[in-house]
Amino acid sequence: MSIKVNKLYKQYNAIEAIKGISFNVPSDQIVGFLGPNGAGKSTLMKILTTFLAPTRGEAYINGFDILKEAKQVQQSVGYLPEHNPLYLDQYAKEYLWFNAQIYNIGKKRINEVIELTGLQNELKKKIGALSKGYRQRVGLACALLHDPKVLLLDEPTTGLDPNQLEEIRSLIKNLGKNKTVLLSTHVMQEVEAMCDRVLVINQGKLVADKLIEISFEIQLLVSFTTPVEKELLKRILGISEIHLISDKQFVLSFIRKEGAAEQVFDFAVANQLKITQLEEQQLNIEDLFKSVTQ
Repeated sequence: MSIKVNKLYKQYNAIEAIKGISFNVPSDQIVGFLGPNGAGKSTLMKILTTFLAPTRGEAYINGFDILKEAKQVQQSVGYLPEHNPLYLDQYAKEYLWFNAQIYNIGKKRINEVIELTGLQNELKKKIGALSKGYRQRVGLACALLHDPKVLLLDEPTTGLDPNQLEEIRSLIKNLGKNKTVLLSTHVMQEVEAMCDRVLVINQGKLVADKLIEISFEIQLLVSFTTPVEKELLKRILGISEIHLISDKQFVLSFIRKEGAAEQVFDFAVANQLKITQLEEQQLNIEDLFKSVTQ
């Protein structure tokens, strides 16, 4: 596993920002990390970079313990924080050279990341004269200098115009072909456009963990004439989730559309139930986010 988090907690005095979060991320996967403002996303990112220490729990990056093997973790991670810390009076190549010396990296690698992030035509400008999109590219280039296996990106597309968004999305998707990317954001479209999987955090707790292809499940809104036990509904073939609206009305989620309605009808017949309503709905990332954070 590239990232392994096990029962992680972070407490600031009386405030518990992270409450027992656990998840694993395999290699070469782009994972969207969603949550409302103040949910704990940036805190978790800082813990995974070793900038903050957890109150208790465990986390590993490429098998390295964030507490006991902090240096190895730092060598394995490329981090782009929400507020990209750049020296605006430096040129992009000058800034990258300054950071490359920390890792004892030569000019060849600097030129490689410049080409990788598309900065070739902006090298004669100081960073302060670059657009927000190109400043983000400089930050990404800096995060890539030591060729890390894991990228942690905290709100990398905030404040970008539509053209810049498309460019950064494409860049991150390309990076995800041979790196593990954990992408913190509150923009649903970013997750849908770039990610293989979504994690949702709310009030310091992990409340959803789904593959993107499964997040677009088929949902059936079903009403019965009489109350039905939720446990009984679990017998329906192919069902993945049950949302209770009332004791007679439910939203039933299925991974596959084919045969879902037929399975509900068969269930009703077998249990001598009458259906008064059956409507198909489509669950998207925004619906998932609202359902687990409201």
